[in-house]
Amino acid sequence: MTSPSAAPEPASVAGSDAKRAARNVSALMIASIISKGTLYIWQLVLSTWLGPSEYGIYGTVGGLMVNAAAVASFGMGLIIIRDVARDPSKAGKYWSAMLYIQTVLALVAYIAMNGVAIGYSETLRAFAALAGINLFVDLFGNMSHDLLLAREDMVKTSIVEIVHIVFRIALALLALTAGWGLLGVYGAALISGLARSVVLTALNFRAGLRPEFPFDRGIARPLIINSAPVALSSTLTLAYQHADKLMTTGFLGERVTGYLTAAFVINIGMIELFSASVLVAAYPLLARYYEDGANPVFGNMIEKLARYNMIIGLPLALSISVLAEKIMIPLLGEAYAPSAGILRLLIWYTAAAMFGNVFHMGLVIQNQQRQLLLIRGVGLALNATLTAILLLKWGDPRGAVIASIIGEVLVVILFLKGFRAPGLAWRSLAHSAMKLLIIAGPTALVMLALRENVIILPVLAGAVVYLAGAILTRVLSADDWDLLYRLAESIPGGGYLTRFWRRDVELTW
Repeated sequence: MTSPSAAPEPASVAGSDAKRAARNVSALMIASIISKGTLYIWQLVLSTWLGPSEYGIYGTVGGLMVNAAAVASFGMGLIIIRDVARDPSKAGKYWSAMLYIQTVLALVAYIAMNGVAIGYSETLRAFAALAGINLFVDLFGNMSHDLLLAREDMVKTSIVEIVHIVFRIALALLALTAGWGLLGVYGAALISGLARSVVLTALNFRAGLRPEFPFDRGIARPLIINSAPVALSSTLTLAYQHADKLMTTGFLGERVTGYLTAAFVINIGMIELFSASVLVAAYPLLARYYEDGANPVFGNMIEKLARYNMIIGLPLALSISVLAEKIMIPLLGEAYAPSAGILRLLIWYTAAAMFGNVFHMGLVIQNQQRQLLLIRGVGLALNATLTAILLLKWGDPRGAVIASIIGEVLVVILFLKGFRAPGLAWRSLAHSAMKLLIIAGPTALVMLALRENVIILPVLAGAVVYLAGAILTRVLSADDWDLLYRLAESIPGGGYLTRFWRRDVELTW
């Protein structure tokens, strides 16, 4: 382990790269807040519109879909973003390779998805068959999206994603108002998905990018080889993210799955809003700075991203766990009251996943897909085994949640054991974690003491205690604050913040 004192001074990120990364993060964060936030609210509205039973069908079909989508994409997105970010001249060849490979995989995924659905009700099977058409519709949009991200064209992709979500929700609302129910929801997804694919493909065409034919086996073969462990790992990751819903439907029925799905939506929303967008924006920059493991900037940035996710994830988990009833019942009504107990537990899975996803990304950049596959496989095996045991023994969906938490904690432990990178100071990261755990005690006590009041009071009081503790215990080093100050000045509107927040830092970018 590397101690802070023994570690060399971390190399700095080039000014132009850092400023571009800040701009990308801000674009994706804004887009995420708008699009994911809107979709997040829509999922909650949809839950009350459909009711627990139909929402249970929706959640189960969603679980089948995300696993099928992982097979169709075959983990190629991360590999292509990484490789095209390093060598943009190969973008056209990668595009043609994806067209051939992913079309075949989408067909395989569609057949497999409907095969798995045979064990469910006739209604659920019909909706699974309809929803699965989106595997082909989204194929072209996802390819184009990945190529735009590889070129760090985050602003255009962000705008498209926002418009896509708004359009999808508007169509679904029209369909629901007309009495089409779930059929209208899936129809809206098909139409809006088609529009997204057309627009994203057109953006690449407009930038002069075209699929390059003939099909280049020299590109396709290593793409498949490198993507296969990522695809399997992604499938395993999604399988144990959604195993609780799929198995709960089989063991306890669609209504109980509706309660679980409502809590799951809130947790995924937290990951998307506060973690995923930052990691997506940082991915191309990290890929360029990796330099076959020789550059300490890579490890230093992984450390900072891990610390950020700890700092954000812990208060999210604390506040949502303490205030679960205050959140769930006002949002969804008494019909979803059982979801509060599920949410109180499930949010801790979210905190662990936010932290672990940093090292997941790091292993992909290091081309350690096989190690990633092994780790995710072990996590899934434990999760699925415990889920089956606890659901059968307790007859309560919280058993599936506890299994997910245990599985994800094991995955994080294996990540920490297996990930290595020059520039990553493990001791410094461990010290930050210990300080945050100490701060968590008084923060939780304050929120528990005030939780019977209006929800804003325990949230604000807890935030004040947490922030004060983080500042007093110096969770962030001077170097971290300097970086945050530079990033704050670089993002749109950051100049207004730095008028009031002053640091003795030369703003060279």
